[in-house]
Amino acid sequence: VQLVESGGGLVQPGGSLRLSCAASGIIFSNYAMGWYRQAPGKQRELVATIDSGGSPNTVDSVKGRFTISRDNAKSTVYLQMNNLKPEDTAVYYCNAKRYLGYWGQGTQVTVSS
Repeated sequence: VQLVESGGGLVQPGGSLRLSCAASGIIFSNYAMGWYRQAPGKQRELVATIDSGGSPNTVDSVKGRFTISRDNAKSTVYLQMNNLKPEDTAVYYCNAKRYLGYWGQGTQVTVSS
């Protein structure tokens, strides 16, 4: 199983990024997918999830700014991040979960002027 994140980088406050996570080795459509993040010195925290049926959920701190979506034909989950804030700075990780959970290697997002 491989989950490969991409799309991170350095962006100014108020800017946007779109993260992608390409999955292989699993029947993607059967899995709930999620995005988590971990800031320096902090625990990893949930950002957004989307179930196998395509129903999304985002945590309150990013609601209205971040959108999770999936393309089962491409075995890819996305996280569109708008109006980014310095406190969004973290390593963002992709997660695939059914009976077992799998993690990607993470992609760095830095929001700074």
